[in-house]
Amino acid sequence: MSVAGLKKQFYKASQMVSEKVGGAEGTKLDEEFKDLEKKVDVTNKAVMEVISKTSEYLQPNPASRAKLSMLNTMSKIRGQVKSPGYPQAEGLLGECMAKYGKDLGEETNFGGALFDVGESMKRLAEVKDSLDIDVKQNFIDPLQGLCDKDLREIQHHLKKLEGRRLDFDYKKKRQGKIPDEEIRQALEKFHESKEVAEISMYNLLETDIEQVSQLSSLVESQLQYHKQAVQILEELSDKLGDRMKDAQSRPRKEYIPKPKPVIEFGETNEQSNGGFTQTSAPPARNSAPNHQFGRMTSRKPRLPTEQPCCKAIYEFEPENEGELGFHEGDIITLTNQIDENWYEGMLRGQSGFFPLNYVEVIVPLPH
Repeated sequence: MSVAGLKKQFYKASQMVSEKVGGAEGTKLDEEFKDLEKKVDVTNKAVMEVISKTSEYLQPNPASRAKLSMLNTMSKIRGQVKSPGYPQAEGLLGECMAKYGKDLGEETNFGGALFDVGESMKRLAEVKDSLDIDVKQNFIDPLQGLCDKDLREIQHHLKKLEGRRLDFDYKKKRQGKIPDEEIRQALEKFHESKEVAEISMYNLLETDIEQVSQLSSLVESQLQYHKQAVQILEELSDKLGDRMKDAQSRPRKEYIPKPKPVIEFGETNEQSNGGFTQTSAPPARNSAPNHQFGRMTSRKPRLPTEQPCCKAIYEFEPENEGELGFHEGDIITLTNQIDENWYEGMLRGQSGFFPLNYVEVIVPLPH
């Protein structure tokens, strides 16, 4: 239990003891007033819980919820809010798919499909942005206003009423010791506060149609979101279906292997390589740099410095901290092999990690 809760319980217990010790029962509020107070208390708890759960519904990620809670302040600073201020998960996925779709080539089946899905996911993110903004402005903000204004005002009136009730009871118990006029004024103030609190609670509960309207706005925002999402996904599904039909109707290209190098064994001499020579052009570079044909004339050239190094055969864009980016053709100095898939190296004064299959080793690291 919170400190405030403990204080409240202690206050009520002290109040009950003082009333019993005084020998007279404290002034009781009528049942109708108590019923209003109970309903207002339930309303207050419901609004607070609904605001919290709605934020969780919009953004399950706690970090995103924290950013969502700042929207109201940001909107006052910037004026009309045009974006939630944080990336949607659909948008991040869409950016990733579109990027690799372009890298693979949109003319390929997989690359083109990745690009299509990525663009649709980015459209879904825009629709989700609209949902978040609509719900924030038309549902969460009005409920928050209800908490900050009407419910807080009622709590203030109830607190003031309780203070005047205790004051009246105290003076009533001391009747004969203090002037009757003072007791009468305390009673009038008590009834005045009771009436103000009662009216404010009654008005709140009688105008709850406003909360129904806000719930309707929430449902309408959801409905629009799902309609737009369905339309986007249906268009994407049709596009992918057409892409599959097109791919299946095209004749499959047959793989034609390249001619292998012809090796002629001749007489051993100083200029021959182990007693045989290679009469044709060296074989094409294998995707695995260490799988070259023996150690014959296809041996990799070494740099003048003889430092362990490699040559970039693809462009590599770092996506995580600590990775080393480079362009095709760059010569990278090797400093360490992390595992069977990753190297550590240096380029233009920068050090970092990069994948083995993006480079061709020229001078290997010493074993």
